[in-house]
Amino acid sequence: MARTEFFDDPHAPKPNRLVVGVAVAVTDDAGRILLQRRADNGLWALPGGGMDLTESVPQAAVREVKEETGLEVEITGIVGLYTDARHVIAYTDGEVRRQFAIVLRGRMIGGEPVVSEESTEVAWVPGSDLDSLPMHHTQRLRLTHVIEDRPEPYIG
Repeated sequence: MARTEFFDDPHAPKPNRLVVGVAVAVTDDAGRILLQRRADNGLWALPGGGMDLTESVPQAAVREVKEETGLEVEITGIVGLYTDARHVIAYTDGEVRRQFAIVLRGRMIGGEPVVSEESTEVAWVPGSDLDSLPMHHTQRLRLTHVIEDRPEPYIG
């Protein structure tokens, strides 16, 4: 299923669903960030996805990273809350979501990076290479906050 992301676009479809999503900024000892190239739009992003009704935020985050990258992680902190209503995501099945995204920090504790049905590539990316990767600007904002290693979480 393909997806299209809109931001502050008057022609964006009207959202029909609010989804709580989690993403994890997993970094390695060299300071590289784990990213995946999404299968649904071809853009690079932090691994993550929607929470299930039976999960806590950390449980959903750990599950999503495992499903999308093959890695086992532990959650170590929070980067921020991303709730801008101007960000709308439309799927080809008719779902148009406004996402409430919680971005956490994590570290790898096991596994090997692998692609999944939701990704075409998984890579450890140095911060200096992020500008060369195609990604939605909302992901760039999140990654900027990861690299800045802010003392307080972003709330916006």
